[in-house]
Amino acid sequence: MALLEVRNLKIYYFTREGVVKAVDGISFSVSEDETLGLIGESGCGKTTAVFSILRFVVPPGRIVGGEIIFEGRDIIPLSDEEMRLLRGEGIAMVFQGAQNALNPVMTVGKQISEVILEHESITKEEAWERAKSQLELVGIGSERVNSYPHEFSGGMKQRVMVAIATACNPRLLIMDEPVTGLDVIVQRQLLALTNSLREKMRLPIIFITHDLSVIAETCDNVAVMYAGKIVEKGDTVSLYKDPLHPYSKGLIGSYPSVRGEKKELKSIPGAPPRLINPPVGCRFYPRCPYAMDICEIEEPELKNVGDNRLVACHLIK
Repeated sequence: MALLEVRNLKIYYFTREGVVKAVDGISFSVSEDETLGLIGESGCGKTTAVFSILRFVVPPGRIVGGEIIFEGRDIIPLSDEEMRLLRGEGIAMVFQGAQNALNPVMTVGKQISEVILEHESITKEEAWERAKSQLELVGIGSERVNSYPHEFSGGMKQRVMVAIATACNPRLLIMDEPVTGLDVIVQRQLLALTNSLREKMRLPIIFITHDLSVIAETCDNVAVMYAGKIVEKGDTVSLYKDPLHPYSKGLIGSYPSVRGEKKELKSIPGAPPRLINPPVGCRFYPRCPYAMDICEIEEPELKNVGDNRLVACHLIK
């Protein structure tokens, strides 16, 4: 049984202009020993999809359909109190932008220990010692437990966020663009830390990013999202070597390679559609270099094409 199974999830935003179908019927699963990457351009629904796993979708957004099964239980009908207990201990998240996620007037030790006290019946002294251990775990000395966020660099703040997220030994970790805004050296260090924690804690991870190199370095499998839909899914190596969907081809083709021949990068023309009124057929049709007449009138089904590869494209039989 999968640790997490998302089935036909739909998340709409009800605005004055109309209904924005931010996530429109996606399905995926994460096993207990898997790291799954979600990639796609900005606005394709990646973050909205994973926010729903923690029930962070707020008005005017609403989950209008589907199921989110975690450890055999649908979490959508859970009460606010049940979700509060699940967050941190069952599912934890490292948010994008540690500068905004950390409380500037509390020490990092206080911020780590209060998460532990919220979920476990231990003393403040024990929680404080655990906070020190968490800082050691993420490569920050325990002597920094009384430091404030402004005393840390951007990379160290992101490590603190990882320490907070893993403080209660969650069964699933979600990382939302954790290396955005960091220089390449710090990015490398943070990704190495992520892989180390995954091995030490046997921690399944959902990784959201638009950086294809990050996915290649951290994820077993990858799902490609476009305009609120998953258009392709498979193991990372196979999908990167042989992308099947035209959108996947465009994403990978627009990313520089230090090993391939030197050539001008090709961008994907146009922009993702407005999700208030998306195309009737394939949502990538207006930008697709291989578009056919059927693409304009019939939405392709996400189907298994062998070797655990899923793709939604009329070109693939």
